[in-house]
Amino acid sequence: MKSRSVFLCQQCGYEAPEWYGKCPSCGEWGALVEYAYKELLKNNGRKIGKEQAKPQKLSNIPCIEAKRLKTNIEEFDRVMGGGIVPGSVTFLSGEPGIGKSTLLLLVLSMIGGLYIAGEESAEQVKLRASRIGIPGDAVTIYSETDIDKIEATIVHESPKLVIIDSIQTLVSDRVEGLSGSVTQLRYCAERLVAIAKSSAIPIILIGHITKEGVIAGPKIVEHMVDTVLFFEGERFATARILRALKHRFGAVEEAGIFEMREAGLVEVTNPSEVFLADRVVGVPGSVVTVILEGTRPILVEIQALTVSTQLAIPRRVANGFDQNRLQILVAILQKRLHLPLGGNDIFINVSGGIRVSEPAADLAVCAAIVSSFLNKPLNASAVVFGEVGLLGEIRRVSQEARRAKEAKRVGYDTIVSPSSFRAITDLKQLLH
Repeated sequence: MKSRSVFLCQQCGYEAPEWYGKCPSCGEWGALVEYAYKELLKNNGRKIGKEQAKPQKLSNIPCIEAKRLKTNIEEFDRVMGGGIVPGSVTFLSGEPGIGKSTLLLLVLSMIGGLYIAGEESAEQVKLRASRIGIPGDAVTIYSETDIDKIEATIVHESPKLVIIDSIQTLVSDRVEGLSGSVTQLRYCAERLVAIAKSSAIPIILIGHITKEGVIAGPKIVEHMVDTVLFFEGERFATARILRALKHRFGAVEEAGIFEMREAGLVEVTNPSEVFLADRVVGVPGSVVTVILEGTRPILVEIQALTVSTQLAIPRRVANGFDQNRLQILVAILQKRLHLPLGGNDIFINVSGGIRVSEPAADLAVCAAIVSSFLNKPLNASAVVFGEVGLLGEIRRVSQEARRAKEAKRVGYDTIVSPSSFRAITDLKQLLH
């Protein structure tokens, strides 16, 4: 082995030959730390003596689509493109306590395999599995953080699937730094990717996030893996959404929806009915809209509340909706509908703990604000969707026919969309 001195940014993983006060990549001050990075002369931790790969015709390479591992959890398989590809490496991240370990323990119980617990003891994992009713016959628990011992165990056991909980806890004495440091993360991720590719054993890594809500660790780890998943939701709400941020073997726009109950995570096959289960009809400020989670339309309720402000600057508060977008929509209503909203606090909430980011919800938010301000309820059987432009026009959104079909399936027969409403001034026609 030979060693060289490098400076790595603890925020983004940028590698510099000398120390800088400010990272040239992410701009963080005081983030560069010196490391004596030990380079392996051979294959950077990969198996020595591995047979050299040979060039092959694309037509001669066998297709592994039929070999995907099915979990029989429809929402998870949907996001994974139909199942887990052999030899793939998946990175799952999310807020602490959101249910990442619970979800993957459930997945592992369906397929069978090895659960490597770096944050918990085997007894603690057993306690969690018992609480959510997971049988233990198909799951093997191994509490370890040393990457060399983990590799030896994977080779010896040859499981169908490996779960690493979590990548930030793994260490190796071949590189310097504490667990979770940039060097340890990069090296351990390289080793795990090499294990998966050489043995055709799929590996799923659990990762942490930063205080800003982004995936912790250098970006190079995300580039090395095949799939990056994010598990999100409000901690005190029941809805959980699994999204694919990167996927080499499927579409990235799909989303899986789960519900957190006392007995653990349960997949939601009909999310529209779940998000509208507690809706109170006939109340001003309540509007139903249709959003797309991946390719699937879902009905959610937008709630608005407008009250006279007691402050010099009125408040604009949004829960589950973009704050800046709310400011723009309020300005459009003031300009185009001549509503005196300047003296009112405006609160927007998307019920069920789901986040709405697409512009198709603009018209529903505007309708909810107008309904609350005029104290007139909207037609109880109406579904509203459409993008609102700065000129007050209603713009078309993607897959209008699919949205309308889902709304009628659930029982909403009045469709307010860009096909029927061309300007925001038409909103008052919907109010009783």
